[in-house]
Amino acid sequence: MKKYILSALAAASLMVVASSALAQNVAIVNGKAVPKTRMDALAQQVARSGRPVTPEMQGQLREEVIAREIFVQEAQARGLDATEEYKNQVELTRQSILIRELFADYQKKNPVTDEETKAEYDKFASANAGKEYRARHILVEKEDQAKALIAQLKKGAKFEDLAKKNSKDPGSGANGGDLDWANASSYVKEFSDALTGLSKGKMTDAPVKTQFGYHIIRLEDVREAQLPKYEDVKPQIAQQLQQQKLAKFQEDLRAKAKVE
Repeated sequence: MKKYILSALAAASLMVVASSALAQNVAIVNGKAVPKTRMDALAQQVARSGRPVTPEMQGQLREEVIAREIFVQEAQARGLDATEEYKNQVELTRQSILIRELFADYQKKNPVTDEETKAEYDKFASANAGKEYRARHILVEKEDQAKALIAQLKKGAKFEDLAKKNSKDPGSGANGGDLDWANASSYVKEFSDALTGLSKGKMTDAPVKTQFGYHIIRLEDVREAQLPKYEDVKPQIAQQLQQQKLAKFQEDLRAKAKVE
């Protein structure tokens, strides 16, 4: 009776051990365990790509890690893991993963603060406050050509038509010379000075020379600058500052590294 009890206890212990092993592994492939952590890591990769990991996907993930183990075992049996090409690819992949983790760790420990985003917004608002101008222009290479176009405009020619036909500015020419709304500081000084000196609906009487050529400018309208609300652009500002911080971190590491 005592011997039977001991045998039963031994069997129960073996079942506990087996259950524990099954809990840690998703399968045994050709005698080799496939750990559950491998399936968890694959689920994390899926989640990082932006796809939700649903309970229904667990079966697919399990089949995927099992298939990978089968293929890896076959590749190893053929000695493919001993080639230089394989070793080089493994090293590059190892480096990529470590670099990704390094950058993620830096960003986690150096988050962009609300104070930083607000300061950046205030700087932007200060630089873009004031008046905005909506203008049209015609850009040509020679002064005589610009003067001839001004003469045509004074005789009643339509500004938009002449811009489409003659302007060498590819951005605005096709739109009849329309430059949309912009702060005067967005333009080179000669253009800006001429623009701000115009009254609404008026154009320059003489060609305006800049580094780009000769301009004929007409002021369409003026308004107070329409700045986006802080809360609306805060995420974009935070992302930009985060990228700047990461770039600075990379530059600092490169600068202090001893490269021979």
